[in-house]
Amino acid sequence: MQKAIEKADTLIEALGWIREFRDKTTVIKLGGSLLGDIDALHHILLDILFMESVGMRPVVVHGGGKKVSAAMEAAGIEPRFVQGRRYTDDATLDIVEKVLATEVNHFLADEFEKIGGRAMTLNFESTPVLTGKRIELTDDNGNPEDLGHVGVVTSVDRLVIENLSYAGQVPFIPSMAITECGQKLNVNADTAATKVAQELNADKLVILSDVPGVMSDPSDPSTIFSSLDRQQATQLIADGVIKEGMIPKVEACLETLDRGVRKVHIVDGNLRHSLLLEVYTSGGIGTVLFSDRSLLAADS
Repeated sequence: MQKAIEKADTLIEALGWIREFRDKTTVIKLGGSLLGDIDALHHILLDILFMESVGMRPVVVHGGGKKVSAAMEAAGIEPRFVQGRRYTDDATLDIVEKVLATEVNHFLADEFEKIGGRAMTLNFESTPVLTGKRIELTDDNGNPEDLGHVGVVTSVDRLVIENLSYAGQVPFIPSMAITECGQKLNVNADTAATKVAQELNADKLVILSDVPGVMSDPSDPSTIFSSLDRQQATQLIADGVIKEGMIPKVEACLETLDRGVRKVHIVDGNLRHSLLLEVYTSGGIGTVLFSDRSLLAADS
């Protein structure tokens, strides 16, 4: 009986958040590093199904970097990175499209439907919703860096995504874009998800990764920052506390806040039911970034 009461208490705690987020859009970035753990992925999809079932409107943007790397290795193509971004020539683009925009995209949607959800794949075979342009980078001397078919998202087909959400379907969007001239582009999943969140005026962006959140010591999960406002995050970057690969992730989060998204969460997707724990409990488990400290009292 005591266990049953505790379960009821948990549901009551979630009730306030369920009412708060009903009819609100949450963009979920699913990192490619999580695709190799079927058990963790199953619980993530269950969390997304729960969110949709209680009235939230989840939109999934996913990567697939590890599977792309494995496919390139099998094809005998040596990966090349420029300023941390995968150089994408014609052969690499074909693999990225086949693995990321087709195989992984359909796999996620199929797995979601197996557990009772309704999914829609928004890839090049159906309806691509991300328009982009080639990314322009320069080296330390100001000379242009060639990245091949690598781009950034410039616009999002908001109407298609929202119509699916209103109809009770969860959109699954691969991190690839297409130019106005029809050229397909490889896009960083973090930046793609932030652009989708901005264009949809989402209430939340949740970045599911393989790290617990922003930590002062990346090797010690107990040093996690449960919440950071813009000023604190900027200072941590300046002080070198936030460093290496976490810098572009946090900077993208701050840009997203500037575009009207209320909160951005960085959560460890390997933790069972991490999405539900972050969104529907008072304490949360990851790091939430926000622009206005008064928002911290509004939700987790």
